[in-house]
Amino acid sequence: MKKAIVTGGAGFIGSHMVELLLEKEYQVVVVDNMSNGQLDNIELFKDNSNYSFFNIDLSKKFDDSIFENTDYVFHMAALADIVPSIEEPKKYFKSNVTATLNVLEACRKYGVKKIIYSASSSCYGIPENYPTNENAKIAPEYPYALTKRMGEELVLHWNKLYKLPAISLRYFNVYGTRARTNGTYGAVFKVFLKQKLENKPLTIVGDGNQTRDFIYVTDVAKANLSAAISDIDGEIFNVGTGSPQSINKLANLIDGKKIYIPKRPGEPDSTHADITKIQSILNWKPEVKFKEGVKIMLENIDYWKEAPLWSSEDIEKATKSWFKYLGSEK
Repeated sequence: MKKAIVTGGAGFIGSHMVELLLEKEYQVVVVDNMSNGQLDNIELFKDNSNYSFFNIDLSKKFDDSIFENTDYVFHMAALADIVPSIEEPKKYFKSNVTATLNVLEACRKYGVKKIIYSASSSCYGIPENYPTNENAKIAPEYPYALTKRMGEELVLHWNKLYKLPAISLRYFNVYGTRARTNGTYGAVFKVFLKQKLENKPLTIVGDGNQTRDFIYVTDVAKANLSAAISDIDGEIFNVGTGSPQSINKLANLIDGKKIYIPKRPGEPDSTHADITKIQSILNWKPEVKFKEGVKIMLENIDYWKEAPLWSSEDIEKATKSWFKYLGSEK
């Protein structure tokens, strides 16, 4: 039986990774400090004899012996969201950079067969070309994007210098069940679905014609497994659909009343992954169509009962730092 470690395994994408690995009969070790993870996400696995959990802060000194005899490490643990990263950059550096360094050193020490790093397409900033390929200019706009890119550079450097097999996957706009319901303003699905539940208008940023390359979370988990079991290493791959969808289309599929709020600075008009490389080299392609994914989200809408309800006034307050540092005042 192969052993896999999923850091951040109690989180949104991580819990889906755990589920896929257990289905494939891996021995799965979840490492999470529960800063973003949700207990409900891992309660699903507690009776599985191939599953174990360790509450560990990877940015601090920890017992790394859990990395012994490990085939694959899926390093998904990170702090996300734009505004908190602007307000607490040191916290993001510690979580997204220091922790990554510590994981790499544990992988190197115990001869892990391969590490798969969860990178972010936010490293492209506002791209010059669409669709955006892996050779595009790196131009992070805020500390979250920067720290995820720094983590990626560490992974690639450890691959080059220490010959640690590694692949970096740059996720585009991941959505799906078990996403975070915390109080941070951010992901559009979290905002819209709670507004729909409460019969409040959907707050559409700008004119709503901006597009996002939404990729369903189970497809992301499968991309990670494809990368791990391949004989490829030292590569970066975009993970998206290559088929961006407008925010207006999403709002129409959710079918709620709409209001429009000011466009935010530092955000691209489009995210659009060029997935030619991952399709040709890893033979991976997305399976969940956008309408199908939105339907799944609506069928599970009660999950968002605990999420905060955002009004246009609340959003204005929550994004004050965003506008201050990324807008005309910067």
